[in-house]
Amino acid sequence: MERAFWSTPYLANLDAEVLAIDGREVVISPTIFFAESGGQESDRGTIGGIEVEQARIVDDRIVYRLAAEPDFSVGDQVAVAIDWPRRYALMRLHFAAEIVLELFYKKFPAMEKVGAHIGQSKARIDFAFQGNISRHFPEIERDVAQLVAADLPIESRFTDAARLRRCWSIAGFAQVPCGGTHLRSTAEVGRIRLKRNNIGAHKERVEIYLMD
Repeated sequence: MERAFWSTPYLANLDAEVLAIDGREVVISPTIFFAESGGQESDRGTIGGIEVEQARIVDDRIVYRLAAEPDFSVGDQVAVAIDWPRRYALMRLHFAAEIVLELFYKKFPAMEKVGAHIGQSKARIDFAFQGNISRHFPEIERDVAQLVAADLPIESRFTDAARLRRCWSIAGFAQVPCGGTHLRSTAEVGRIRLKRNNIGAHKERVEIYLMD
């Protein structure tokens, strides 16, 4: 299965071959339809004009469950379309969260991330942390703004193609293992706002919002 969402993350429509059908579940290739992974939510959209209810990773494949029985067959070419505004919001929030996380790691090398989620309206990162994490927000927001203003290229590539291992990197800043969909440049993140949410003893949640 070719994961075109890695090589062409800005592509919202393509034609794909149907590789397998099992009831309402289908496998296609190539695919631009991201399945939830690493905290980033799945794309929304259609395959062959039928809404996708769920996308999940099974071994080395992505299996899509449709809202209705498919009216196509194995070997057919079908149109695949994703909700592009949603995908782009996910990409921006995903990378905003990646930058925020790396900045916290640089400030607190022993810091432990205990959870994360990337949705269409906000991202969150949960840390094991004592104290009020929001007192560090002005510095983190300033450093994010500097990276955004610098308009630095973001490189995404395989580190181990056979095992589908990928990373993103920004020269002089960080290289991080990640199999999500990534922006071309830090400038695309835009302005962000951080919000604190205390979620329990010695746990702090950082919520990330796009401001434009």
